[in-house]
Amino acid sequence: MSTEDTAETPETLAVLEVVRPGALTTVQDAGRPGHAHLGVPRSGALDPPAHRLANRLVGNPAEAAVLETTLDGVTVRVRARTPVTVAVTGAPAPVRVDGRPAPWGAPVRVADGALLDIGRPTAGIRTYVAFAGGVCAEPVLGSRSTDLLSGLGPAPLAAGAVLPLGPPHAVPPAPDSVPWQAPPAELVLPLFLGPRHDWFTGDALRTLAGAGYRVSPSANRIGLRTEGPALTRSRHGELPSEGMVSGAVQVPPDGLPVVFLADHPVTGGYPVIGVVPEDHLPSAAQAVPGTPIRFDVRGPARY
Repeated sequence: MSTEDTAETPETLAVLEVVRPGALTTVQDAGRPGHAHLGVPRSGALDPPAHRLANRLVGNPAEAAVLETTLDGVTVRVRARTPVTVAVTGAPAPVRVDGRPAPWGAPVRVADGALLDIGRPTAGIRTYVAFAGGVCAEPVLGSRSTDLLSGLGPAPLAAGAVLPLGPPHAVPPAPDSVPWQAPPAELVLPLFLGPRHDWFTGDALRTLAGAGYRVSPSANRIGLRTEGPALTRSRHGELPSEGMVSGAVQVPPDGLPVVFLADHPVTGGYPVIGVVPEDHLPSAAQAVPGTPIRFDVRGPARY
């Protein structure tokens, strides 16, 4: 998005100039549900509680678009007629405004021309940066979210990009404390078997329930990839493509489970051995590479 494309108008009172995009920083809101029949994933923030809290701290609606950073934060310069209220949540990270320390998990006022720097998280992997008024990237199918699988939504941030902000809402009083659950030393994921657990051997199910898996460095917004023992199949051959849901644990030919996250494909042809409930996926999204994983295997879910 060029500077010319985002020139200030009466409706655009502030913009962000990207100085350092970090390893991967994307625009994310509550996603674009209801389009699976078009082959479009929901997408949206991988850690919805952190996304909602960041918006609450700056007075935005819960679904407003924010920046989601991965691994090493982001640096932006604020250009605004009046100071912009900013809040940082998710994985705790150092926050600096023009080189001066600023609080994490609390509203911060950033003046015109100031440099806002979010550093590498001290725990977790994804940090959320909300701005009063929300990030006003062009919506696609009702959402401003970047979808890495389909390419819908704004491109991942690049140095020199310019993003407009919307008009701010009233900023509510800051809460007395900011709830935050630290990334676990071991990621425990409940897993309900099915719909294709009968494609795997009994040994594979026992292996899955063991404690031999770790988060792979190749995990991304599409899926939490794992390292560990391969699962053996009792049935071979092709499986017709079928619908996929967030939390589905698909097993590709290498036998290593993949937990589908927000940008997952809506159909797939590899067998799904089980499904992780959606309310456990934010923890998966914050698990750093190398984190041990234990699947708490339970009986088949009712479909």
